[in-house]
Amino acid sequence: MNKNYLLVIFLLVFPFLYVFSQQEKGIYGNENWLNIWTEFNLSSKQYPEPTQILSGTITEDTKLFKKETYLLLGDVFVTDSTTLSIEAGTVILADYKSKASLFISDGSKIMAEGTQTDPIVFSSNRDIRKKGDWGGIFILGSAPVNKIGEKWELLDYGHKPSSSKIMSYGGDNVKSNSGILKYVRIEYAGKRAKGFGNFNGLTLAAVGEETVIENVMVSYCEGSSFYVLGGNTRLSQLVSFRSKRNDFVFNYGAQSLLTNSLAVKSPYHTASKAASSIYLASYNEKEEVDPTKEGSNLIAKNLTFMVLSNNLEADTKVGLVHEAMYVKEGTSFSIDKSVFSGYNPAVNLNNTIFINNENLQKMQFTNMYFNNCSGNIFTENVPNNEDLENWYGNRVFDNVYSYGSDSETFIDVKNLDNPDFRLRINRIIASSLPEEE
Repeated sequence: MNKNYLLVIFLLVFPFLYVFSQQEKGIYGNENWLNIWTEFNLSSKQYPEPTQILSGTITEDTKLFKKETYLLLGDVFVTDSTTLSIEAGTVILADYKSKASLFISDGSKIMAEGTQTDPIVFSSNRDIRKKGDWGGIFILGSAPVNKIGEKWELLDYGHKPSSSKIMSYGGDNVKSNSGILKYVRIEYAGKRAKGFGNFNGLTLAAVGEETVIENVMVSYCEGSSFYVLGGNTRLSQLVSFRSKRNDFVFNYGAQSLLTNSLAVKSPYHTASKAASSIYLASYNEKEEVDPTKEGSNLIAKNLTFMVLSNNLEADTKVGLVHEAMYVKEGTSFSIDKSVFSGYNPAVNLNNTIFINNENLQKMQFTNMYFNNCSGNIFTENVPNNEDLENWYGNRVFDNVYSYGSDSETFIDVKNLDNPDFRLRINRIIASSLPEEE
């Protein structure tokens, strides 16, 4: 074949191959998968008045229907190997006066399978809704945790169920199946319980890998959006929007895979160690855990985490903005093809983590896009992080550092009626699919 002809083909094809390879960072999809089922502009969102009440302890298989609107009253416990099924499009309004919460006990299941056009919604019944109007959703399973003690651990947020076993979790069933949460929105959760702190939007305690958690959005939560306590979880296309505390918490030996997920923070709700996009730990107190059991391990791919601000430079200067990811000792992680944008710094490692080759091998950042971050990967309270910067800046990891505005970096993050947080590179939408693992 003519060499010039080959050259022309190469010049035509190469830019597309290059763009294809560059489009894999951050959340992806041939179409914007946030369309239709998510809701970023809740101020004008209205729901029907409740027609049915959901309360007490549910001990028989129960189904909720789209034609009704349900009032979640007080603490509702699903127990005795019962299945709570929720039809696509169903709305459940939690009573803010009784600070309602929903608990799926170990052995029971929730089958909440909405659709893109008919999501299932958990929200507040308050006229003017606010963060922390109600508790949240708790799902308990029998997968491993790393705590010391008996097989069963008690989840204690000050509740008083009819039996303590209702609030127990943990075991050795890695595949523990607690059901399905798919196309579900959780709004205005995270109440504060005196002596116990804030609840979380969705708490997964010892949940196993056969549980399906996909396309779940937690917004305007007073606590953390997603709290993963132990277990073996597979999490995909999750959204945390403007929660007051952490977006994602992984603790107590959590073994988690998190893919194609989004966290959007307000600069007014970031705080070091308390309101990061990812908080990764293996314990709160070292004495709580069994050192022979695995510490928390997070494998994450195609995340987009950003601080959404009208004036990021000013917000950072006055100390409002903090890290995207806070890492404690005894953990390990691999973060690949992800975007951290607008943080200060991008990553904060607890100062008890000794920086040596062994530990660095457990903390992997590859193919990252760090944008508009005031510092990249730091050890907490250490002014000179040159060794870390050199390590993660090595070309073998293919990490990119950039300073682009939101309008240059993302497709459309200002239009909250229909936002698109996919990465924009060379005016090309990030739509290519990563290779299968």
